[in-house]
Amino acid sequence: MERGLTGHYVDSIAGGVRCQAFLPDSLPPEPPLALDSKLQRRINHAMLALGRLDAISTLLPDASLFLYSYVRKEAVMSSQIEGTQSSLSDLMLYEMEGMPGVPMDDVQEVSCYVNALTLGVQRIREGFPISHRLVMEMHTALMTSGRGIHRGPGEFRSNQVWLGGHRPDEAVFVPPPPQHLADCWSALEHFINDIPEATDPLIKAALTHVQFETIHPFMDGNGRLGRLLIPLILVEAGILNEPLLYLSVFFKKHRQVYYERLQQVRVTGDWEAWLLFFVDAVADTATQAVTTAQQLNQLREQDKARLAVLGRQAGSAGLLIDALFQQPIANISHLCQRTGLTPATVGKLLTAMEAELGIINEITGQKRNRIYAYRAYIDILNQDPL
Repeated sequence: MERGLTGHYVDSIAGGVRCQAFLPDSLPPEPPLALDSKLQRRINHAMLALGRLDAISTLLPDASLFLYSYVRKEAVMSSQIEGTQSSLSDLMLYEMEGMPGVPMDDVQEVSCYVNALTLGVQRIREGFPISHRLVMEMHTALMTSGRGIHRGPGEFRSNQVWLGGHRPDEAVFVPPPPQHLADCWSALEHFINDIPEATDPLIKAALTHVQFETIHPFMDGNGRLGRLLIPLILVEAGILNEPLLYLSVFFKKHRQVYYERLQQVRVTGDWEAWLLFFVDAVADTATQAVTTAQQLNQLREQDKARLAVLGRQAGSAGLLIDALFQQPIANISHLCQRTGLTPATVGKLLTAMEAELGIINEITGQKRNRIYAYRAYIDILNQDPL
């Protein structure tokens, strides 16, 4: 449904140039969303996919092992949308104090994303609402190192910005002036927390994402934080027990359509077109996450079965498989801490698992400070699902 402009323009100045900044109307949309049979069917499909995804957290032998790596995959993909070059392997190397193959700022930014998500979920479970305080905490965590440290961590921006174009008066979009940010966020916070009326959580997540991106409250990190709000809203609502829904892969794959739908909402008020795109992203992403979890579980069972050829060492090698599922790039010291085995035993087992079984491979080529990768595990996480 095309409602027309979903806000109004105000005069502003950016970089000494006069421009028209956009102030969005408060949510929910007026007139209300038109949930026709097509859209309702797609919403139902997305909810079924979310239900299957949520079941993964109870059906897997150890859901935390899947969550660890899946969260990091999302951190990588979300940060790549913003232009970083860090890979999943780079992040895992950094976390165990290895040397990633990209600029340190890139991998630090990805690590900060993991920290921000972890903090957000922790606060939700402690009973905190999604509020100004929580968003500021998460933004501080997101921008605590790398390039973001000089981009106003935990503070709304104090100047006018614009998106697209080399001049603000020729920009694709100019978000609200800084003096309007507090009021814009306050209105969005009320909507998120069902004031004055409740909104279906999936629809709330969809609308909140657009509104947050439109407000663009920070100097940097808006895209990443806006994507983080989606799983947080679903966890807070009890739709998901674990924050396993990450749409960055889908958004990156369909980047042009994603930006077009956001702008379409602002200019024409067609929230329904955005919702169709969003719930398809949810359904596809949730379905792929279930498939990935099943593949990882199958890999674990298959590789543990292969350890039988090691005879009496099979039990200890099984401990290494479990440790590599917790962190699929690791050194001997890390694996000793995880398993309780001696360095000599771990080294011997790693040699056998690499030379005889091909389960792992050493990735430094060095004789000292060697690092091992569970390549099949990483390959499953890195596969392009779409």
